[in-house]
Amino acid sequence: MAKQQTSGFEAYLKPTSSTHDQVAKVLGAEILAGTYPPGTKLPSEQEIIERFGISRTVLREVFKTLTAKGMIVSKTRVGTSVREQHYWNFFDAEVLAWRVSLGMDSDFRRGIAEARVAVESRAAELAAHRASAEDIALLRAAVAGMRAAVGSRQKFAEADLAFHQAVGAASGNFLLNAFSTVTEVALVASFLMLPLEEDDMHEETVLRHERVVDAIEAGAAEEASRLMGEIIDFGAIKVSRSLSRAQAE
Repeated sequence: MAKQQTSGFEAYLKPTSSTHDQVAKVLGAEILAGTYPPGTKLPSEQEIIERFGISRTVLREVFKTLTAKGMIVSKTRVGTSVREQHYWNFFDAEVLAWRVSLGMDSDFRRGIAEARVAVESRAAELAAHRASAEDIALLRAAVAGMRAAVGSRQKFAEADLAFHQAVGAASGNFLLNAFSTVTEVALVASFLMLPLEEDDMHEETVLRHERVVDAIEAGAAEEASRLMGEIIDFGAIKVSRSLSRAQAE
């Protein structure tokens, strides 16, 4: 039985609240930006405490958070160093959100799109073999939500996310389903970067998703996979064109 995941979409749009979250975000983003390259040490605990005006207890909780995300390692009498990039957990929602806050350069956008095509196309293929009636109902509801969201980019993006999460759930593969954090960051980026779509483009986007559901329901695995890949490529092209127009203005 499918269980729809809770969207963390708004977490990307709301400011961080606690001191711990704020400091973790700043240090995490600075590591991602290369302010502290892999292999180098972070400033001393006392320097960071004075910089942010925090207690040693809060700082150590921040270090625990960054350590859990694979970004740093602390050693007694050595200090805290930044780990090599291949240890960083880019499937972590906060790490992805921090990376988005730095801007969506072409390499990052391409990496997201290529990973999504590889994983989500396969998820759609498996869903065509495994989807239950409940899965199909969730997919139809998500498409209906997208169609009804004329005039609201956020509602559209939330329904879009629900659609992709439902495909992941319908695949019956827990690892493919867990990939939704990457999908989420791509959709948040689209929300932040793209203007409100015209009615004809809005309907075209909805129809593309509807065709995926039709293919999944019909058990047409190859068709579902191909159509899902086209949706992702279509979205990536829209973001690239929007950025190009913005840079030209």
